Amino acid sequence: MRRVLIWAPLALFAIVFAVVASGLIKPADRTIHSAMVGKPMPALDLPPLLPGRPGIATADFTGKPRLLNVFASWCVPCIAEAPQLMKLKAAGAEIDAVAVRDTPEDVRAFLDRNGDPYTRIGNDKASAAQLALGSSGVPETFVIDARGRIAYQHIGDIREDDVPLLLRELEKAK
Repeated sequence: MRRVLIWAPLALFAIVFAVVASGLIKPADRTIHSAMVGKPMPALDLPPLLPGRPGIATADFTGKPRLLNVFASWCVPCIAEAPQLMKLKAAGAEIDAVAVRDTPEDVRAFLDRNGDPYTRIGNDKASAAQLALGSSGVPETFVIDARGRIAYQHIGDIREDDVPLLLRELEKAK
């Protein structure tokens, strides 16, 4: 019995080490995916953020697939994804936006610097629309199908290799 007690701390250490090592080798997926994928768009009625540009309403998302980009002018990854949004627009994608906790002046300056791919920009002052979409941060992009359902969610900034994937998802959403 005494021999077992002598080796017990080493055995306990080995077990703890194995558990920690397995978590480091294959960490758990901590990405928060929207529970809204596959469901109809939530009821949105966001006022326009910029003069002369419409806001966002749920009724706008029927008839043909579109992208809905959740962004902010103060978001560094949003700057990084701007060229890819312009490529998506050039490829024929219609892109609408939800501007989270932002001001018209800052968004106008952001678009002047980084390009303007958006048809509509809704003002989400309190992040209510962002939360209704199941978005956990900025940037996030949703593919909305022709029936107004959320067909796909892209978490984080859109990288160059994500552009073909998003175009395929838009094509599938017809």
